[in-house]
Amino acid sequence: MLIYSTGGQINKINGTLYTGVTSNLIKRVYEHKNKVNDSFTSKYKIDKLGYYETHSAITSSIEREKQIKSYSRKKKIAKYYFLTH
Repeated sequence: MLIYSTGGQINKINGTLYTGVTSNLIKRVYEHKNKVNDSFTSKYKIDKLGYYETHSAITSSIEREKQIKSYSRKKKIAKYYFLTH
């Protein structure tokens, strides 16, 4: 059974935020930290995992991603700051 993760990354407090879904959180964090792909996270140097939660279904994970993306910037920063400090 796959475990899906919804998570948020940040480059620095009050910096650029990223919210996404993955089926392999460890691999995704490694890719972002090591700038494996030419992507948004690479361009803005987003390499700190600030928040994540797991889901058993991709649909739940995507729904949660949409919910988090609708949060205010202030609320996302408060949530993402938790794991980085």
